[in-house]
Amino acid sequence: MQHTAISRFDARIPKAQKLYFEKAAQLGRYRSLTDFVFSSAMEKARAIISENEQILASQRDSEVFFQAIFQQIEPNQALMEASSEYNQLLAE
Repeated sequence: MQHTAISRFDARIPKAQKLYFEKAAQLGRYRSLTDFVFSSAMEKARAIISENEQILASQRDSEVFFQAIFQQIEPNQALMEASSEYNQLLAE
C-alpha cells in the first residue's frame, strides 16, 4: 500500500468570506468546508495548468513550423520518391 505525504495548509480569511464559502460548501453538498476549498482549488489549478501547457505546446508548434519554412533543407530520398509517385498519379 502506497502512502501519500500530507502537508498542512492554513489560511486566514475574513469571517464573512468564510461564512460565504461555508454556504457554498453546504449548497454544493460537500462533506466539509475543507473539501469544498480543496476541490475548488484543484479544479482551478487544473484549468490554469492545462491552459498554460496548451500555450507552451502552441508556441513550440509555431517554432517548429517557422523553422521548417525558413530553413533551406534539401529533400531526402524518401521525399523525392514520394513526390515522384504523386506526380505519376496526377499524370494518370
